[in-house]
Amino acid sequence: MHQDAHEFLNFLLNELVDILEKEDQAAKKEGGTSSPSEKTVNGPKNPQANGVQKEPLVTWVHKNFQGILTNETRCLRCETVTARDEAFFDLSLDIEQNSSITSCLKNFSSTETLNAEDKFFCDKCCSLQEAQKRMKIKKPPHILVIHLKRFKYIEQLGRYKKLSYRVVFPLELKLSNTVEDADSEYSLFAVVVHVGSGPNHGHYVSLVKSHNHWLFFDDENVEMIDESAVQTFFGSAQEYSSNTDHGYILFYESLCAN
Repeated sequence: MHQDAHEFLNFLLNELVDILEKEDQAAKKEGGTSSPSEKTVNGPKNPQANGVQKEPLVTWVHKNFQGILTNETRCLRCETVTARDEAFFDLSLDIEQNSSITSCLKNFSSTETLNAEDKFFCDKCCSLQEAQKRMKIKKPPHILVIHLKRFKYIEQLGRYKKLSYRVVFPLELKLSNTVEDADSEYSLFAVVVHVGSGPNHGHYVSLVKSHNHWLFFDDENVEMIDESAVQTFFGSAQEYSSNTDHGYILFYESLCAN
């Protein structure tokens, strides 16, 4: 059975967090204490069984991969804005033919109107109201992981189909859909590529930038490739193409010093 690389990535990161938290708890039982730097400054509190509140552990996984999204909903009657924050390890973006990561990110943060059956319950108005909502990045992560949603369920076919759309991902990316006005700059350093025409079969290869050189990994085979070769994995400009090697998960590293 074909396994999805994005699902595996989420499983791996969450499993690593669980292991690190268990190791931390075991160290505390042996008399050790965690340093203040290992605790989150804000965020949800985890209740203990005895009623004592405990701050969640901030692991190296959180420090590198975790960002914060803010979901803003503005009531069109009273103009009150309700904001809700949520943490993320990666961004899953809808894709379109002959588009770019920048345009996909803009669509991700585009304003959506809530009306008819989707009206928003405004606490100030105490009733359902038409509203506008949008998603923005409140805290960009150090490593930005972008998942391109290349597998889409087609009602007419009754199954999932792979979208071979050409989506340009630049080597240098400016993240503009943030709460702050300043752009966050990132540099591409890895790409997971799906090889195959459908979602239920195929193969994964990866491109990794190491010491200013790009390497191509295919199982046990590793070879050096030219940087210009990265663009061959953007996707296909036509729906039917002999090229089935398409960028699926992108890894960008922040250029800002933490």
